[in-house]
Amino acid sequence: MTAITKKQINDMRKAYLANEKATIVRNALVQNDVAAISKVYEAGVNNPNLFSINIKTMPVTNQEHTGRCWIFSGMNVFREIIAKKYKIEEFELSQNFIAFYDKLEKCNWFMEAIIKELDAPLSSQENRFILEIAVADGGQWNMLLSLVKKYGICPKTAMPETYQSSHTWEMNVILNRRLRRFASEVRKVKKNQIEKLREACLKDCYSVIASCFGLPPEKFTFEFYDKKDKYHAYYDVTPLSFYKDYLAVELDDYVSVINGPTADKPFYQTYTVKHLGNVVNGEKIALLNLPMKEFKEATLKQMKDGNLVWFGCDCGLDGDFKKGLWDDKQYDYERTFDIDLSLSKEEMLDTRHSAMNHAMVLTGVNLVKDKPTRWKIENSWGDKDANKGYYVASDSWFDKYMYVVAINKKYLSQKALEALKKEPIELEPWDPFGTLAD
Repeated sequence: MTAITKKQINDMRKAYLANEKATIVRNALVQNDVAAISKVYEAGVNNPNLFSINIKTMPVTNQEHTGRCWIFSGMNVFREIIAKKYKIEEFELSQNFIAFYDKLEKCNWFMEAIIKELDAPLSSQENRFILEIAVADGGQWNMLLSLVKKYGICPKTAMPETYQSSHTWEMNVILNRRLRRFASEVRKVKKNQIEKLREACLKDCYSVIASCFGLPPEKFTFEFYDKKDKYHAYYDVTPLSFYKDYLAVELDDYVSVINGPTADKPFYQTYTVKHLGNVVNGEKIALLNLPMKEFKEATLKQMKDGNLVWFGCDCGLDGDFKKGLWDDKQYDYERTFDIDLSLSKEEMLDTRHSAMNHAMVLTGVNLVKDKPTRWKIENSWGDKDANKGYYVASDSWFDKYMYVVAINKKYLSQKALEALKKEPIELEPWDPFGTLAD
């Protein structure tokens, strides 16, 4: 073992005090944050809010104090399809409706995972992982599809937000305490008593969710004004019929395409992640790993056809949320501190410096000689920041921090389509591609 010595401390202090630039930085940081003094002016100039392909979309939504970005971004994609079909100016789908069933299904998923691991002690690596994650707000594209295909969708007017649906922390604590009680109790009963214990826990969870989110509608009236201000009403619509008849999108055509350039994940192979999901017997998590060049080509093909792209990224790095810019060149921390901070995308994934943590929608891209230079992003953080809630990402940031896109299979190459036929390789639960967008 190597301990820090007094001599090392003295040598480092002496070298630091001899560095005039370090003194300037230290003084600047007394009243400024690191990002402010490391900001590169040209980054904003190089990434204006202008795009050669600019898909017209509605005002942004707001997930408030929750981790439901994957639901909001998915509903933002679907609402544009419905609005275009029925010529609606502004419209929202109920994120609360999807979140209700997501929470309920995740409770059941948690219990299923705990039951599967009954032969292992609670202190096992997998059980500790399941118990630590428990039930949270986040999700992935395949999880969204499972919910929509099983329960449908509905307009926001049929199931609006509640305070609790927009502020989920306390409810999650209560649900997870009840679920962890189940994890403890299930080990103390006989096998023939497990199902009764599970049903009792699920009933309790349903009661908590219903009290916090409200009850989902069984039927509703789909009513709206079209762009000519004409009133329309469709009565006795169920959430499932609304999905099948009004959205009318073949969700099975969409694939989760990832870019994970790590040694353990060869390209042109599908992957799944153990214990990742929400609906038991629902959509199987299947992640198709493609090189960035093909990943980007498929994304562009979909957008050139006028279609939005749901995506998952690491939004926590190199972002100016107030001004609305994600750019890996806009903060020069290396010159600020005179240190080498270089990490490849592979190294960031392997060392857990970066992983997917947020989902949004690509609504535009700027092309120069058919090559992207910057991307337009619809976020779900409200309209107070950025460009009324729309953000810009540089193409180099896209390469570094973009991890998954939902792509229609018709935009994939033949080689990628052949790869889809392969049996998914199961990754460990803690793999970086098992993280949830929230």
